[in-house]
Amino acid sequence: MFNKIITTALLSLLSISAANAAIEQTKGDFSDKFRQLDESLPTPNVYRNAAGQPGHQYWQQAVDYKIKVHLNEEKRRLEANENITYNNNSPDTLKYLWLQLDQNKFRNDSMSAMTTTFGGIGARGPATQGANGDKPAQLSLAALRRDQFVADHELGYDIQKVVDATGNTLHHVIVGTNMRIDLAKPLPSGESVAFAIDYAYNIVEEDAVSARSGYEHFPDDEREGGNDIFLLAQWFPRLHAYTDYEAWTNKEFIGRGEFTLEFGNYDVEMTVPSDHIVSSTGVLQNPKQVLTSAQRKRLKEAETASRPVFVVTAEEALENEKEASSKEKTWKFSAKNVRDFAWASSRKFMWDAKGHKQQGAEQDLVMAMSFYPKEGGDLWKKYSTESVVHTLDVYSRFSFDYPYPTAQSVNGPVGGMEYPMISFNGPRTELQDDGSRTYSQAEKRFLIGVVIHEVGHNYFPMIVNSDERQWSWMDEGLNSFLDGVAGREWDPTVPWGVEPRDVVGYMKSSSQVPVMTQSDSVLHLGPNAYTKPAVALNILRETILGRELFDFAFKEYAQRWMFKRPTPSDFFRTMEEASGVDLDWFWRGWFYTTDHVDISLDKISKLRLDTKNPDIDFDRQRQEELDKPLSITDERNKAEGKQLWVERFPDISDFYDENDRFTVTNKERNKYNKFLKDLEPWERTAFERAVKEDKNYYVLDFSNKGGLVMPIILELTFADGTTQNQYIPAEIWRRTPKAVSKLIVTDKDQELVSVSIDPRWETADVDVSNNDYPRKIIPSRIEAYKAKKSTKKVSRDIMQDIKTELKSDNDDEDENND
Repeated sequence: MFNKIITTALLSLLSISAANAAIEQTKGDFSDKFRQLDESLPTPNVYRNAAGQPGHQYWQQAVDYKIKVHLNEEKRRLEANENITYNNNSPDTLKYLWLQLDQNKFRNDSMSAMTTTFGGIGARGPATQGANGDKPAQLSLAALRRDQFVADHELGYDIQKVVDATGNTLHHVIVGTNMRIDLAKPLPSGESVAFAIDYAYNIVEEDAVSARSGYEHFPDDEREGGNDIFLLAQWFPRLHAYTDYEAWTNKEFIGRGEFTLEFGNYDVEMTVPSDHIVSSTGVLQNPKQVLTSAQRKRLKEAETASRPVFVVTAEEALENEKEASSKEKTWKFSAKNVRDFAWASSRKFMWDAKGHKQQGAEQDLVMAMSFYPKEGGDLWKKYSTESVVHTLDVYSRFSFDYPYPTAQSVNGPVGGMEYPMISFNGPRTELQDDGSRTYSQAEKRFLIGVVIHEVGHNYFPMIVNSDERQWSWMDEGLNSFLDGVAGREWDPTVPWGVEPRDVVGYMKSSSQVPVMTQSDSVLHLGPNAYTKPAVALNILRETILGRELFDFAFKEYAQRWMFKRPTPSDFFRTMEEASGVDLDWFWRGWFYTTDHVDISLDKISKLRLDTKNPDIDFDRQRQEELDKPLSITDERNKAEGKQLWVERFPDISDFYDENDRFTVTNKERNKYNKFLKDLEPWERTAFERAVKEDKNYYVLDFSNKGGLVMPIILELTFADGTTQNQYIPAEIWRRTPKAVSKLIVTDKDQELVSVSIDPRWETADVDVSNNDYPRKIIPSRIEAYKAKKSTKKVSRDIMQDIKTELKSDNDDEDENND
């Protein structure tokens, strides 16, 4: 039986391979832009079906953590013990487990450090390339500071002990940012194993090493020696995901590709200085031990408040800043069914909160909260928590009710980074000469945009748990699309950065790579993982599917994969299956290629119906002849007074001199009558109707210069000044993807004077100079770009750069800001 199964499986694989190999164009240059995507997607199975749903045997692992951690503020060091319970829900027996040790990225001998390049595209090293590429690279001060910090500190995890539930040592091997733990005995399917790890590490200074977490120092505070804000993430050894599509997802953490994690329950105790305020994933379990009675009362009042209520006031935070306590407190938090855990701690924090009601939801009250120092000022007081509430309101409409009890925004050195129930966000007020604080329009927009984006990540990927290490666009792109929706519902005058015109520069660039490229190999992460897929989804919603079909399908995807682990094929298949529209051409063009949109309207030809009636057609032909320009030779002969031969000898003229070639004779009329007589009755009726209506017929010739097939959106302008819009589906390109012609019929009184392609810039067409017929004079794109750039300092580009450790990645930063 075993041999038979193996043979059958091999034959099946061979047949699939043979079928794919059989689809090959060997004649001509035809390119099938509408070729079905099935051969590129994984074969549906019992875990993921052909509709894009979790299969009837879908499984995923579960991991529970109990952690006790001590924050040594003076040494800026974490020391902790974690007890882990790993539940093997897979059908496989596991001999070992793989854990992530993300802090090891900062070691001198890490793969990240050793593969940092000097200048050029993708460089994150100690240099920036000269503007022309031919000058020596200049040493970056930021890179120099990073190198000095790494040299001066012992970084990475100090794994002190790994033992099983009975205290026996477990053999473990550290491989870069990964650790393999060999189990005492294999772990069968359906069983669990418990083990414990004692560890410590020195916390990095975020601004020095461009990390996703770390500490920020405030030397100018009243307290001697200053104060710190600690943002703690990737702070504990945590399990790699074990999946049905890849097994262990233990790819090295280089810095850009984010995280692939398992859901589980967390109980965490943080021991910190007693004057610190802690913000954390989860729900505070011991408020009486860490908050005053007044603070607890305010937190309760915030549940029903119409505007945020201060739990820890600005005055209390300022008092805490002045002198550090020598005592400590332990904060206890519990989080259920989350895929990660992060927290923040500082004596500088003030804390405001506001309850968000979800009618009819299982989690009917969500506490939206913000934690920030005095440097956050009125900017954070006005906009942070309100932005959190707005995000929950909009995102839930497109997906599902927010399932967690808290959603938090914390101000710190990280520009923008997300974790379950908590996000780290960077914008602040600016200190003025008179000691007051204010903020610019750019900082206001940045704060609102980054809070929406990072809180939005609670939905994608913190709940819809995609693999960030492999497919960045599945969380960043989907989330950027939705933060654009939420942003426009906040204030449409703010440039949110996900309109089709925002991606045209990148789509025509030579450094573009397919969206489906793995995170660490992408040349410019911002436009590739954020903007391009967000724009694609925006086009899909507004132009191709329409809101009703798109919104239904997108919500179906979110709800199908809530608390599960989707892959790209699951998204593609769900969107097609739920919308009822074949979108393979769209996914292939936008996600698998680097083609761009450039549809040119090359020519318009006006046709007239050949009525066969000589009394009509000959008159038309005579008029066409008269409408032609007079021969320049004839015109000059006439001007010189030259007499024509037929004028000099009129006595010998005949019938043909008195009648032109358009004069109708009985011969032509008899031929016309015979034509009518030979028609079938239905043909004669249709023909006579067409002659009577006398409509205008135009043939429009289009060419596809960018390679990416898209719908053709037309605006027709008529002689009377009226306009008409016409939508031609992308399938018009299915047989001739390089050029097509389309017949347009208008009423007799609708004389066409001009046609425009994509007049509202809906399709990300990179060259609008060929979109009009007759051609128009196009305003300088350079001037328009300068005007736009001066008002758009904010939001997506900044978030992309900082969030993905691109502070020192000058090439990516420049590209994103373009």
